[in-house]
Amino acid sequence: MTEISNESQSLPPAVEQFVLRWGDMGGQWGVNRSVAQIHALLFLSDRPLTAEDIADKLGMARSNVSNSLRELLAWKLAWRVPVLGDRRDHYEAETDLWQMATKVAQGRKEREIDPMVAAIRAAMAHADDPRISSAVRQRLHSMHDFMNIVESWYQQMLNVPPAQIMTLIRMGSKVVGLLKFVSGKGSKKGAE
Repeated sequence: MTEISNESQSLPPAVEQFVLRWGDMGGQWGVNRSVAQIHALLFLSDRPLTAEDIADKLGMARSNVSNSLRELLAWKLAWRVPVLGDRRDHYEAETDLWQMATKVAQGRKEREIDPMVAAIRAAMAHADDPRISSAVRQRLHSMHDFMNIVESWYQQMLNVPPAQIMTLIRMGSKVVGLLKFVSGKGSKKGAE
């Protein structure tokens, strides 16, 4: 059972709604709904929770909670924390939003982008096959170049401080205007 049941410990309405919506969003992104709901609960919790606490609060089977916690640990979105006087495992989630986004992006890149990059590179090793038309060869080269640019950009962004990235994001479409301004100046210099 992945939805919060009436039998679970009562959660404040705002927390319950967030947990439910986070679970829905996770499902749309290909993340198991239970995993996303547990992550949301841990994210909003002001203290570490045991698997039993989580199962009670969300009305989930203990085995479902255990499996979901393993997945959160693998994504490095949650971790075990010791609690003095209690031998049970307690868990808490990453609460820094930028770190959370970075860990998700890294995980998705490793699982989705890296295999595609490897596949493109493998295809490029055979791109000179005479049975491949020039149009297909050009598409392979374009995809290879695009993936290399995206991979390079990703690596560069890992070194940019989060505050600067947030400033860039807040600028939104102003960045496009700035790029037009800068490229306009560059084309005038080139014309001289």
